Amino acid sequence: VQLQASGGGLVQAGGSLRLSCATSGRTFGSYVMGWFRQAPGKEREFVASITRSDGDTRYADSVKGRFTISRDNAKNTLYLQMNSLKREDTAVYYCAFGFTWPPSSQRSYDVWGQGTLVTVSS
Repeated sequence: VQLQASGGGLVQAGGSLRLSCATSGRTFGSYVMGWFRQAPGKEREFVASITRSDGDTRYADSVKGRFTISRDNAKNTLYLQMNSLKREDTAVYYCAFGFTWPPSSQRSYDVWGQGTLVTVSS
């Protein structure tokens, strides 16, 4: 089972990035998927999640209205569209397969990708 996150980089505050997470080894459409992030010196935190059918998306309050999670089950790929980026969004972003509830808890995920670094400059 593998998850490969990509799309990170350096962007100015107010800018946008789109992260992708390509998966293999599991029936992607059968799993809740999530994005988490870890800023320097901080613990990893929940960013967003999406159910199998795309009917239920959840967001951390800090990104609500700016980030959009989506999935393409035909391509086995998860996305995170990030708009109006702020310096405090600087972090390594991780995608993961969820196996239980609640989707905001790291304990609900069992396989993680390697992460992609997002750096937001002022």
